[in-house]
Amino acid sequence: MATDRKGRSAGSSAQSPLTSVASVLALPLAPLYGAFLSYFVFHPPRKRHHKTPSDLGIDSTDVMVPVGGKGRGIHLWLCPGDPERVVVMGHGLGLSKSASLAQAALLHQAGYTVALFDHRNHGRSLADRTFWNMSERHTDDVIAVVRYLRGRPEYAAARVAVYGFSISTFPSLYMLRRAAECPVDALLFDSGPAADLRPLWRNFLASGALPVPGPLRRGPSGRVLGKVFASLAVAMLRASWPPPVSGAYRSTPLLFLTGERDTIIPADGVRELARRYPLAEVRVLPGTPHLLGVKTHPEEYAATVLDFLQRTLKS
Repeated sequence: MATDRKGRSAGSSAQSPLTSVASVLALPLAPLYGAFLSYFVFHPPRKRHHKTPSDLGIDSTDVMVPVGGKGRGIHLWLCPGDPERVVVMGHGLGLSKSASLAQAALLHQAGYTVALFDHRNHGRSLADRTFWNMSERHTDDVIAVVRYLRGRPEYAAARVAVYGFSISTFPSLYMLRRAAECPVDALLFDSGPAADLRPLWRNFLASGALPVPGPLRRGPSGRVLGKVFASLAVAMLRASWPPPVSGAYRSTPLLFLTGERDTIIPADGVRELARRYPLAEVRVLPGTPHLLGVKTHPEEYAATVLDFLQRTLKS
């Protein structure tokens, strides 16, 4: 069962009379706040890059990939390596591409060209105030970066993998629906995706990662807020999920890295999704929470990722 930051079950009835009264009084606000949060998760406050490739001794070039016109685009750090082996890397919700630098350093040291990008409404990429069809919009971000790289002469013949993290694992997998316009050779996923979308949002809310006033956290207000938030967040995606077992989903190698103690996108949901696809591999990292595999099991994590890429991106 999901717990809040103080270890109490979300929606638990074990609360003081005063807390219960406050939750009841706040009930009319719960649907409105749930709707606000569903917009908020796709348009979070921007976090500055806490590190850059140069901090890890990696040479890089800043690139703005045009998306949506009017000078807007997806910002990426292009870290040159082997021009025939390229890995495109996303990041988790509310973060930026700097959150993926540890994995980028691992790959760059192994000789790969690495391109880290900020999704829209994150980092230095475009601001997109819309709230509908978010699945396709975030998939557009991934595709724009891959197509940009394939359009450069030095990477025109490259074998390309896309590496998603947490929420970005979903558009990274979703992009195979458009493989005819943007083919890739392999996909890697850290901490996601899962077979069902709705539990993801409930778990994210229960993790304490979102700003929720006390009276709306538990009791009847907490239950209503959670239901509205999860329902609207799924609706805003407008995704046909899970993706079909056809076309590129049958022929593209997939690696799923998941943590045994991941309470946001649990390993069981990841395994359930992976079982659908014939070329999927799953590695469950013992005792590992969400997105922390590279820290909890650095050697196993590195060996798994590098072995998979060596097999799938070889010429």
